[in-house]
Amino acid sequence: MRFEGIYTPLVTPYHADFTLNEDALAETVELLVGAGVHGIIVAGTTGEYYAQTGDERIDMMDRVAKLIAGRVPMIVGTGAIRTEDSVIYAQAAKAAGADALLVATPPYAYPTGREIALHALAVDRAANLPVMLYNYPGRMSVNMDEDCLDRLGRSPNFCAIKESSGDPNRLHMLARDYPHIALSCGMDDQALEFFAWGARSWVCAGSNFAPEAHIALYRACALDGDFARGRAIMSAMLPLMRVLEQGGAFVQSIKFGLSLRGIDAGPPRRPLQPLTKEARRELAEVIGTMNRAIAAIPGALP
Repeated sequence: MRFEGIYTPLVTPYHADFTLNEDALAETVELLVGAGVHGIIVAGTTGEYYAQTGDERIDMMDRVAKLIAGRVPMIVGTGAIRTEDSVIYAQAAKAAGADALLVATPPYAYPTGREIALHALAVDRAANLPVMLYNYPGRMSVNMDEDCLDRLGRSPNFCAIKESSGDPNRLHMLARDYPHIALSCGMDDQALEFFAWGARSWVCAGSNFAPEAHIALYRACALDGDFARGRAIMSAMLPLMRVLEQGGAFVQSIKFGLSLRGIDAGPPRRPLQPLTKEARRELAEVIGTMNRAIAAIPGALP
């Protein structure tokens, strides 16, 4: 599988009592498919998988697969502390019709590169689907190092990596030394740099509510090679990216952004709390300013 384009890690909309808001889920999927995203990810961090039971996670796979109905690829996250649980999620994802898996480092355990590789290989054997690796040391405490990548690079299923370290040196290393593992941007405020180094995909939570802007940057850089237009779009997006990457209320901000599109994604599950009134006001202003700025860039939007 070739990962190309914008891949949205789907939110899980909730009612006030934290039960699934099925209508809002369907509306979000329709918004994304209609806007032209290239794939939808279930059970990413943005989907709050860590706050769901195993049954809820598997139910989400089945529900979203039916909502997508084959119109775009569905990628399913297998994140868990125990390898055995990740294997269960991988098998359930395949049964639900997933096109690929997102495989992250098990959190808290602090595994070595070899141990991460053995974990990922166990997931691979369980499902035999294309895999996008997910390197996020800010949450998992460790990098998928060269030992890990060397071991996994021998299997053709490990065909991409969502790189969320924020370390430019890792970006350079991956592009130079591991060209067989496709780069996917996982650090929103470095999207321009990723595209300059050959990335062909971007996993971006902000595309839940602003798919048009994210697609515009992808199209400018990855498809048209117009980095002058790309820099203009990126400049317009940077205030939003700073809020999302550095603001500390990530999931809450994504859900509020959807509310500005008329979709009530509800509160985050505890221990997270909704945005304050002031934070909502500031985020709405940032999003509005971004949209106006991008609309004024020649050729940015269809």
